Amino acid sequence: MTQNVTPRPVALVTGASRGIGRAIATQLAGQYDLILVARDQERLENVAATCREAGAQARTLFLDVADARATAAALEGLHVDVLVNNAGVAVLKPFLELTAEEWSRQVDVNVNALYHVTRAVLPGMVQRGKGHVCIIGSTAGRNTFVGGTCYTGTKHFVMGFAESLMLEVRDAGVGVAVITPGSVATDLFPEGSNLTWMLEPQNVADAVAFAVNAPPHMLVHRLEVRPLSPKRPRNSF
Repeated sequence: MTQNVTPRPVALVTGASRGIGRAIATQLAGQYDLILVARDQERLENVAATCREAGAQARTLFLDVADARATAAALEGLHVDVLVNNAGVAVLKPFLELTAEEWSRQVDVNVNALYHVTRAVLPGMVQRGKGHVCIIGSTAGRNTFVGGTCYTGTKHFVMGFAESLMLEVRDAGVGVAVITPGSVATDLFPEGSNLTWMLEPQNVADAVAFAVNAPPHMLVHRLEVRPLSPKRPRNSF
C-alpha cells in the first residue's frame, strides 16, 4: 500500500553560508525543507550538505539579495512557508571615515534587500493564509554607539519595518517576528576581539525556531536575546 507523505514546509534563509545564517539553516533542517541563499557558493553548498544529512531537501541559490532584479527573478513564485531575512553587513567606523560605498552597501543589504526578498515571497503567504516572516535585527535597533551611524540606522529601520509589516499582514494569517540579538561571536568583529563572552550563532537559531514554531494563534513578534555579562565567559557557567 502506498502511504501518503505530507510535504514538509519550506523555509528560505538568506545569508545562509556562514555564522548566524548557517546556524539557522541547520537548526531548521530537522523540520523544514530549505532554500538557502547567499553569495558564497562553496560555503553554501557545504551548509546544504549538512542540512541534507539532517533529512532536509536543500536547494541553493547563489544570489546578491541587494540586486532587485536578480532577487525578483530568482524568488518570485516560490512556495515559502517561513522566510528568514538574515543577510546583513556591518562596517563599524566613525562617520567621517565611512566611504560612500560602505554606506551604500550597508543600506542596500540591511534595508533594501528586506524589500526585495520579502516582496517576492510574501504574496504567496498571504494568498495561502499562512506563513511567517522572521527578520534578524539587533539590539543596535534600539541602542547607539560610536562607529554605528549607518549600521544602527539600518537596524532601527528593521524594527519599524517589522512592526508595520506585522500590522499589515496578521489578519491574513501571516506572522512577522524580529529577533534582536546582542553581541554574537561571528566574523562581524575585527580579528583579535574577545568573543568568549558573546552569544553563539546557535543561540540566535534557537530563538528563530522558537518564534516560527509558536502555536498558530500566538505571535512572537519581538524576541531579544543577549549575553548574560561581558565579564562572564561562556565556559564559566
